[in-house]
Order: sequence, then structure tokens, then C-alpha cells
Amino acid sequence: MALIGYARVSTRDQHEESQEDLLREAGCERIFVDKVSGKLARRPDWDRCLEYLRPGDTLVITRLSRAARSVRNLTELAEQLKERGIEMLVLKQQIDTRTPAGRLTFHILGAVDEFQADLIAENTREGLAAARARGRKGGRRPVLSEMQKTEARRMYDSKEYTIAKIAEAFRCSPATIYRALEETK
Repeated sequence: MALIGYARVSTRDQHEESQEDLLREAGCERIFVDKVSGKLARRPDWDRCLEYLRPGDTLVITRLSRAARSVRNLTELAEQLKERGIEMLVLKQQIDTRTPAGRLTFHILGAVDEFQADLIAENTREGLAAARARGRKGGRRPVLSEMQKTEARRMYDSKEYTIAKIAEAFRCSPATIYRALEETK
């Protein structure tokens, strides 16, 4: 019947100490910490935490977003924990799945979190589309101009220059030259 904590920060610039402090205050006897994005990256300590949990234990996190990537993921996690006889306590959102009200709140807040993430993604897509409609492109500026790409092609076709020498001449990587050559076929 132990309290086991899990903390996650998304970037190297973020610090997990505040989450760890809250987990210690809650009485966690063991805390697992990952420093990775929750959306895309593998989370090795999350996997270790799930392996460590035993029936009767309670998983303690500071926010739902620390453990789950989506409502589907959250629902699957809740079901997995329930099947294993493990409860969940979410400190900042005051969710305790050991109670009926806590289980309801868990599902409602999970849906709200996903809705909010979807809205942000939709607004980003709309903003990018509006910028494109005005002729602006996102992303990094091209390393080589069209004239430089044409010159790189001419140098390559002359067979007097290696890719490395061409890249050196334009102060870019060989990969950039290979892309330019593909574009100027």
C-alpha cells in the first residue's frame, strides 16, 4: 500500500525539483523522473515506474499531463492500473481514483486536457495556413539561393569538383549540396 511518485519535465531547461517536492510532501516512498517530451519520446523511468507498482499501491503524479499523452492514453492507463489493483492520485488537479468522485473528475479533466491540446493544434494549423495564403513560408530559410543551386549543379556536372569541395565553396554541408542537386536535375 505504498505511494509511488512519477515526475516528468519536457525539456532540459525545465527542472523537476518542484514536482519532486510535491511528491515527497504527499508521502511518496519512491519517485521516478523522466526528462523527455511526453508526446513523442520514450520514457524509460515511466516504464520502470509501471513495473515497480504493485497491487494496492497508488501512483502519484502532479498533473494528468505528466503521465498521459491523450484521453485515449489516459483511459488505457486508468484501465491498466485498475486491472492491476493500483489507484492514482493527481495532486494539482485533486483527483483521487480511490473515490467515485475522483474517478469521474479523472475522466472529465482528461477530456478537457485533450480538448485544449486539440484547440492549440487547430489554431496553429489555421495560423500557418493564413501565413501561407499571404505568401509566407514557415521553417528555416534556404541555405542556398536558386542561383547558388544552379552554380552547384554546374560545378558538379563539370566533374572538376567533389561534393565536399562544392559544399566547402558554399559554406554548407554536403547534404545541402545533394538536396540542391536533386532540385536542379
